[in-house]
Amino acid sequence: MNERLTTFIQLIISAAALCLVVAAGLLSIYRAPSPARQPAAAETFPLQPQALAAEAAIVYDPGTKQVLFSKNDEEQLPLASLTKLMTADVALGERSATSSVRISRAAIATEGDSGLKAGETWKLGELLRYSLLVSSNDGMAAVAESGGGGAFIKKMNANAERLGLAQSYFLDPTGLDMTLGVSGAYGSARDVALLAAAFYASHPSIFESTVRTGAAYEAGGGVLTGKPTATPILDIPGLIGAKTGYTDLAGGNLVAVFDRSIGHPLVAVVLHSTEKGRFEDIRALIEAARSSADRT
Repeated sequence: MNERLTTFIQLIISAAALCLVVAAGLLSIYRAPSPARQPAAAETFPLQPQALAAEAAIVYDPGTKQVLFSKNDEEQLPLASLTKLMTADVALGERSATSSVRISRAAIATEGDSGLKAGETWKLGELLRYSLLVSSNDGMAAVAESGGGGAFIKKMNANAERLGLAQSYFLDPTGLDMTLGVSGAYGSARDVALLAAAFYASHPSIFESTVRTGAAYEAGGGVLTGKPTATPILDIPGLIGAKTGYTDLAGGNLVAVFDRSIGHPLVAVVLHSTEKGRFEDIRALIEAARSSADRT
C-alpha cells in the first residue's frame, strides 16, 4: 500500500514539473519584446549600419523614447569631448549660470589653447557656451576646478547613474586621453543620446549655442569669438545643437540634435568614426531619419 502511494505521489510530482516546463516554454514564446529595443521605424529606416564609418551609432526619439536606428549602440567606447556635455550639465545643476568662474593657471595648462587667460573671471553660463562651441579643454577644466575638482568628477558619475547611463563613467571633465591606453571618459552611443536629450531639455539655450556662428563672449573685460567645431554640418536645415569629440583613442565622435519635423527633435550619435567621417555619418543619419518620416 505504501509503495503504491509513493508511486502515485511521484507521478503527480512529475506531471506538475512537466506542466511548469511547458508553461515556461509558452511564456518565452509569447513574451513581448522590450519596447526600448523595438525600433518603431526599423522597417522604414533607409540606412544600413554598414554604410557608416562609425563603430557605433544611434538615432533616438526623446519624445517617444524609441530607437529608430542603432549600430552597436550599447558598446562602451571613449567619449572624447562629448564628455563636456556632462561637465556642463553637472555645473548648471548645482550653480547659477550667472555665478563666477575664475580661470586658473592650472586650468590654462590643460591641453589646447582656446584664448582663455589666467586670472580672468567669467560668468558660468558664458564660459559653458564658449567652451562647448569651441570645445575648450581649459574652459571645462576651470568649470570643474571651481566646482570642487575631484569632487566634481564624483558628481559627474553620480549624474550618469541618475540618468541611467549604464555604460558611462568619467575620470576627467574634458574627455582628453589620460594615457596612451586610458580615455578620460567612456560611454555608449545610447548613453550619449540620453545625455544630450536631457541636457537639451534642461538647458536648451546653452545647447543651441553650439551651432551659432559669429557670437561674441564676454571674457573678463575682453571679448572672445570662436568658430564652432561642428562647422561642417552647420548647413543642415533644422540643426538645433551639436557637440564634437576627437582623440587618438576615441577617433571621431559627434552628437547632434535636430528637428525631424517642426517641433519634433531627434538625437543622432556616432562614436569611433574618423575625423571627417563623423560629419558624413551624422549627415547620413539625419537624412535617413527625415526620409523615413516621409514614408510613415
